[in-house]
Amino acid sequence: MADTVKYVLEESKIPKAWYNIVADLPTPPPPVLHPGTLQPIGPGDLAPLFPMALIMQEVSAERYIDIPEPVRDVYRQWRPSPLYRARRLEKALDTPARIYYKYEGVSPAGSHKPNTAVAQAFYNKQEGVKRLSTETGAGQWGSALAFAGALFGLEVKVYMVKVSYQQKPYRKALMEAWGAQCVASPSTETNAGRQILKEHPNSTGSLGIAISEAVEVAATHDDTKYALGSVLNHVLMHQTVIGQEAIEQFDMADDYPDIIVGCTGGGSNFAGATFPFIGAQLRGGKKVRVIACEPSACPSLTRGKYAYDFGDTGHLTPLVKMHTLGSTFVPPGFHAGGLRYHGMAPLVSLVQEQGLIESRAYTQTKCFEAGVQFARAEGILPAPEANHAVRGAIDEALRCKREGKKQTILFNLCGHGHFDMQAYIDYFAGKLEDSAYDEKELKAAMADLPKVAAE
Repeated sequence: MADTVKYVLEESKIPKAWYNIVADLPTPPPPVLHPGTLQPIGPGDLAPLFPMALIMQEVSAERYIDIPEPVRDVYRQWRPSPLYRARRLEKALDTPARIYYKYEGVSPAGSHKPNTAVAQAFYNKQEGVKRLSTETGAGQWGSALAFAGALFGLEVKVYMVKVSYQQKPYRKALMEAWGAQCVASPSTETNAGRQILKEHPNSTGSLGIAISEAVEVAATHDDTKYALGSVLNHVLMHQTVIGQEAIEQFDMADDYPDIIVGCTGGGSNFAGATFPFIGAQLRGGKKVRVIACEPSACPSLTRGKYAYDFGDTGHLTPLVKMHTLGSTFVPPGFHAGGLRYHGMAPLVSLVQEQGLIESRAYTQTKCFEAGVQFARAEGILPAPEANHAVRGAIDEALRCKREGKKQTILFNLCGHGHFDMQAYIDYFAGKLEDSAYDEKELKAAMADLPKVAAE
């Protein structure tokens, strides 16, 4: 059996700057709007939630922003992450395609999320912040921020979507091991949580609800800032260390992707892997086909409307233009908890509108089937979220087989599934269902989108 091939860069090749795709886009992103006035916001409007360094990154149009040396020092613990050629998977599929995966599960938290968590913790510490509040779905982001908070001496409070809180007790334990406090959302601790529980006592929660709780805590405590694990421009930018490293590693392999696949919930790992390649294409480099894979139970890119919407259910956040299912939409409790967000990152939404990417939606059983197939060939068990990218890559490899094409496929394996074994137990027992969203609820949520004249 052919061996998997590993491409590892030297530590000196850790990127020295994050890449900002805004500098290369054909048209600039639509402005972010104030939730009260519906007018474009300024940096001062975001100051209650974020340190000024991150606010300036959020609105920047500079192509590269230097990574602070203390952040790179932490990155050295696991970066550069390896790029593998999956020869065993290629053989199992009997495909002429060359399949590569960038593996982000080597971080201490087991996913790509520390790439931005460490940066956000650093900038908050610099500004004298004492505490961070955040939300988490599957627990990947909450774990990463707990890890980063421990490194920089920050208290961290995590509002975890209730269905994931119940499904993934080991994620909660991991957060607590790093010193964070984890609360099931919706909770009775905030006005936003209490209001949801009043209307829906048995609510399983959503990322939109958890965001409302975390934002409320930050907005009402002077020593606390809010940290977000996806969606926002600066978060996506921090993740571009993934794609920048991958470009260098493909040089080592004397190859280059024809197709890049990533899973999408809020869009950060997908953007981190793909934006450097898309940027190179926009500057005259090789054209790549980029595919975003999302859950069919929460299909913001394939089913949502490109419109201004709130980032949270309680309507505390600014309005951003994105592909959205409506801020009140609550998806069913499928196991890829990190992909249960009603909206897609504005920049990911914009590149789809500009025709630079395509998207498709998958049911969770098809994704788990692909994840198990990958594990039996390559040995790594993916997180449920990452299974969507595995499914997309396998489908593309099988297409190459049908068409006799020797194309190169890259996907981002954004995390391992070691804390998600109950999901796999349920899958092997035949208990994993392909839950569909409520069409009536979706229509109601989309009918309730804000009326914005700027559109």
